[in-house]
Amino acid sequence: MSSKSLFRKRSLRVEDDKRTKAAELTLRQSLYPICLVTILFFLWGFSYGLLDTLNKHFQNTLGISKARSSGLQAAYFGAYPLASLGHAAWILRHFGYRAVFIWGLFLYGLGALLTIPTIINHSFGGFCFCIFIIGNGLGSLETAANPYVAVCGPPAYSEIRINLSQAFNGIGTVVAPVLGSYVFFNFDEATALRNVQWVYLAIACFVFILAFVFYISDIPEITDADMEFQAAETHAAAVDRPFRKQYRLFHAAFAQFCYCGSQVAIAGFFINYVTETRPGTDSSTGSKFLAGAQAAFAVGRFAGVGLMHFFKPRIVFGLFMTMIIVFVSPAITQHGNTGLSMLYITLFFESIIFPTIVALGLRGLGKHTKRGSGFIVGAVIGGAVVPSLVGYAADQHGTPFSFIIVVLFFVASWTYAMAVNFIPSYRENADAFTAATVGLGDSIITTADEEISAPAGRMEKA
Repeated sequence: MSSKSLFRKRSLRVEDDKRTKAAELTLRQSLYPICLVTILFFLWGFSYGLLDTLNKHFQNTLGISKARSSGLQAAYFGAYPLASLGHAAWILRHFGYRAVFIWGLFLYGLGALLTIPTIINHSFGGFCFCIFIIGNGLGSLETAANPYVAVCGPPAYSEIRINLSQAFNGIGTVVAPVLGSYVFFNFDEATALRNVQWVYLAIACFVFILAFVFYISDIPEITDADMEFQAAETHAAAVDRPFRKQYRLFHAAFAQFCYCGSQVAIAGFFINYVTETRPGTDSSTGSKFLAGAQAAFAVGRFAGVGLMHFFKPRIVFGLFMTMIIVFVSPAITQHGNTGLSMLYITLFFESIIFPTIVALGLRGLGKHTKRGSGFIVGAVIGGAVVPSLVGYAADQHGTPFSFIIVVLFFVASWTYAMAVNFIPSYRENADAFTAATVGLGDSIITTADEEISAPAGRMEKA
């Protein structure tokens, strides 16, 4: 095969008005693409966990306040809307999922490489700019990966699929603080900063290699026509509504904004909380405690997936969201090991919230799925807003007291959990996908290259 024909075969452009069989993949057929995309979940879990560790590290080495150190989170999550509603959304709608995966990995690798000179020059502002580029890359990956995993395979298992993939995100958030506790806090300032450089150089090399793997891999592309077909097959009610009337989507995006803000604030100031409330605890030990809390988060993901085999995802979602509020509230006044335990339990119940909001929020959007994904992922900007508020309050009144803000935003997010369980229009839309049989039988097409024109109505399965 000539190089010209190879590149033609690897074209990244997809026609969104053509229906493929990608929306009808069986569990077996969806295994390889899901596994490949799951690597991305690990990557941004690792990056996010590393950011929480660097937050405290820069407070120590650069002598900056909690409010200023939250600039890392502001740069990281502030980039998400620019990606999910801007460049990544445009690429997704005009090219396809694989193009966004490659673009996101390129930005991630570029940002990682650019951190090296900023670290050498001890430039916190420059490092935040690099984190902003990385955030654009990861925002691009999330814009594509979350809806891709949610729709690539039988819709009945949508929440289970995305939570299982997101479990590897949790593993990444465990690995990063453990790594940080050994390479950032146990050395002098010069050596620790040099270690940060090596970590980001390794990240850059890995993601560039992964981008090439995505380029040469045959993974199914899922078009707007596919999603319109899948929504029609599941009898979801939102198919024919214009985008501006997708009120459940906007409620999900609001819940995601509030939830992500609180989750990021807890993780970002976790080490501060432990060192302030637990006598004799230094930053290195606090980083290890953070790794333990993130381990509870990862375990919660697997536990949530298990529960979703027996209970409807919306019920598990409502229970976990309620338990978050119940257990994070005592951490405001109960310090020491008691407060630490409350945060561990809180992170356990946080585990399934983000991916379940994504899956439930995208249900029934049909041809609006790609655009809707941009709104839900863009709501991650809450992670840039809430930590800054918490950081300011922590500088004035201490970290434990500042968690009052965390509780308030969790309560706002909880309104969506209640809606999908008790408001009929929300509940029926969620349950329609849970009962769907699309992709549970035999499929006759296994690649995205075999296309058929989008039907005017429902199409009979071959």
